[in-house]
Amino acid sequence: MYQNKKNYFHKRTKFQGPKINERIRSLDVQVINSSGENLGILPIKKAIGIAKEEGLDLIEISPNANPPVCKVMDIGKYKYDMQKKANKAKKNQRISVLKELKLRPGTEIHDYNFKIKNAKKFLTKGDKVKFTVKFKGREMQHVQLGKDLMQRIIADTKDLGQVEVSPKFEGRQMIMIIQPN
Repeated sequence: MYQNKKNYFHKRTKFQGPKINERIRSLDVQVINSSGENLGILPIKKAIGIAKEEGLDLIEISPNANPPVCKVMDIGKYKYDMQKKANKAKKNQRISVLKELKLRPGTEIHDYNFKIKNAKKFLTKGDKVKFTVKFKGREMQHVQLGKDLMQRIIADTKDLGQVEVSPKFEGRQMIMIIQPN
């Protein structure tokens, strides 16, 4: 009884990876042998027989083709090559991060220069920079100060980045995003 319960709760997972040998469901397949020659369209039993003679596996390379394309090779080597290809693609991938810098309409020149220096550092690394100018209380009457500040930011960062999202209002704050060139 315990054994049956254990199997009941066992999580069943779908087979990962390409179909090999008897798992291939098509009746006819396009076969490529281990040396890379195209053997043409063969019945699945004959194709598996050719693979077994060489001591290798029949691997479904292109399942969506009509008929499916299968190659005679070692499954371990195939999985290893696919893993290396995936790792290389992941290594070359660069994820862009969005960095946020918050300002106020009355930000002093030293603080402004410090923020611009950080923004330039982020842009050279390849990250996007989101500038947020927050307005409080009566500052909402002086929206032009925020617009002027945003124009100054655009002018100071134009050599490293370009405006992705132009300055716009969202409630009591003005937002702008600059992406690297």
